[in-house]
Amino acid sequence: MKTPPHDPHIADVAPAGPALTEYDEKHTITYMRVLDADQQGADWRDVSRIVLRIDPDTEADRARRAFESHLSRARWMTEQGYRHLLRRGG
Repeated sequence: MKTPPHDPHIADVAPAGPALTEYDEKHTITYMRVLDADQQGADWRDVSRIVLRIDPDTEADRARRAFESHLSRARWMTEQGYRHLLRRGG
């Protein structure tokens, strides 16, 4: 696996399928930041604004949807997705 970019484009909704995607590989840092913020008890609005770069004040539904889907995918990565990375040697 190549080193993920530090500031990749954020989709409105993260992938949800059972396979690791190119998007997942590019967003491993994003997923870690979302997980860390959630575990620290950060408000989803702050995570959306800072990590996902979506303003929850002007785009509340989009920001919430992006936060929830990226948090869900981040959790999937810690439970199952990492196995795909290990098989690839990443």
